Amino acid sequence: MNDYIKILCKNNKKTINVQKGTSLFDIYQHLNIKLPYQLTSAKVNNKEESLDYRVYKDKEIEFLDVSSSTGNRTYCRSLFFVLSKAIHDIYPHSNVVIDIPMYSRGYYCTVNIGHPITTYDIEKVKKQMQCIIKSGIPFKRVETLTADVIKVFKKNKDESKVKLLKSIGDIYSTYYDLDGYVDFYYGTLLSNTSQLYLFDLKKYDDGILLCTPSRTDPLSLEKGKGAKKLFEMFREQHHWQNLLGLSTVGSFNEAVDLGYSTSLINVSEALQEKKISQIADMIAAKKGVKVVLISGPSSSGKTTFAKRLSIQLLVCGKYPVPISLDDYFLDRDKNPIDENGEYDYESLYALDLDLLNRQLSDLFAGKTIQLPKYNFQEGKLQFSDRKLKLRKNDILILEGIHALNPELTSGIAERNKFRVYASALTTLLLDDHNYIPTTDTRLLRRMIRDAKYRGTSATDTIKRWPSVRAGENKWIFPYQENADVMFNTALLFEIAVIKQQALDLLESVPENKEEYSEAYRLKEFLSYFRSIDVNKIPPTSLIREFIGGSSFKY
Repeated sequence: MNDYIKILCKNNKKTINVQKGTSLFDIYQHLNIKLPYQLTSAKVNNKEESLDYRVYKDKEIEFLDVSSSTGNRTYCRSLFFVLSKAIHDIYPHSNVVIDIPMYSRGYYCTVNIGHPITTYDIEKVKKQMQCIIKSGIPFKRVETLTADVIKVFKKNKDESKVKLLKSIGDIYSTYYDLDGYVDFYYGTLLSNTSQLYLFDLKKYDDGILLCTPSRTDPLSLEKGKGAKKLFEMFREQHHWQNLLGLSTVGSFNEAVDLGYSTSLINVSEALQEKKISQIADMIAAKKGVKVVLISGPSSSGKTTFAKRLSIQLLVCGKYPVPISLDDYFLDRDKNPIDENGEYDYESLYALDLDLLNRQLSDLFAGKTIQLPKYNFQEGKLQFSDRKLKLRKNDILILEGIHALNPELTSGIAERNKFRVYASALTTLLLDDHNYIPTTDTRLLRRMIRDAKYRGTSATDTIKRWPSVRAGENKWIFPYQENADVMFNTALLFEIAVIKQQALDLLESVPENKEEYSEAYRLKEFLSYFRSIDVNKIPPTSLIREFIGGSSFKY
């Protein structure tokens, strides 16, 4: 009987024999690998597992550190657990909600401890966290009957987890134990608390800001700028959801089971239309506005938002005139080159800024311009036969990733501009301690749209996503707070609507591809949601831009 199995390590391309049942951590030590940063977890046959996972068959393994997106999530989850336990240790009847991801800063947490939280409270919690971390307490994974797990969380009066577990319908479920404090987490955790080497706590608004290691420099904390406008948009959305009693996926699933899905759709759509109408009113009321600049990251629904805003502007007596930034690209031989020697079409400097500003100035001065039309086949900026002169109530609609960058329209007076930042910011929580990454909604949207309209596989969309995100971090997010107003394009019900289309595409990602790990994670995430029939969605819905069936032309 052979008690040994083969392990192929992708980190060093070596194959070793180990005993059946050896843990990933023991394999890591045996291989004597030195990762650049803190070890967090591993991929086993391209599926993420914790370091306590034991191997019984031949496997391909890749060890991850905190600089990877997967490893960073593992680190943050473990930090959430320690924060929740520390607060519970000091204030046993408290409630903690990991509430809002703050751009390049960390995570805003709502904390109910019976009185307004003070800097003294935060220092006490921080010291308790440091004590827990120094003690090296193991994160114990417990798998048992779901009915028994529900009893555990019922006893702790953790209603968000009770509702979630009830709605999933699994026979067995997993929870974690940290020195007697139990919690549920979607994804892997570290082996023990001593692996948490860096964090900070600060007072922010009426809650806590949990600062985490930077992805680009894991030895330092995130040092992003403030994001007050984004924060307020999250707060407004959460307030609305709390009024409906739908702050978590468990409560959402419960509402769907009770037959309220049509009402959820109607209310969500009405709320978005009301916000768009309010933005149109703001634009119409502001004297001197000649151009509306709309920016946002990939798959945020900017195009449909611009079309719906245009309708509301017409209601206000303003005539919207769309202009495409894509027509202002420089000739290809003048295009900037990225670090890989490829044309960098996402760079601001891929655009003819002088021409754009000159034409805008001429339009605002009452002159007639000849609009450009970029020839993508030849890589040439050419002029079309289309001429344009603005009438009294005309307003230009200019949509693009650089729209909020001041340098794009540096030659235009501020009084002539109105800036809108549009993004799909998922505000529903899985439960109180498991927020949903805002980028997941956009990735799922893009995957469906790319497959439906561009013939791109889910594998390729997932593969390209990190480079898309890098471009957003460089060219979009640093300027989001320049917006006069922010608009959340995410819909409360949309994950339930896109679920089946997304699952069908994710199932097509082969296990032997790097992208399988992300596909598997997204499939697990989608499994928590009830499905809603796509036919219930109105043709003007923003989500129709991605799933099809829109009454708008794109």
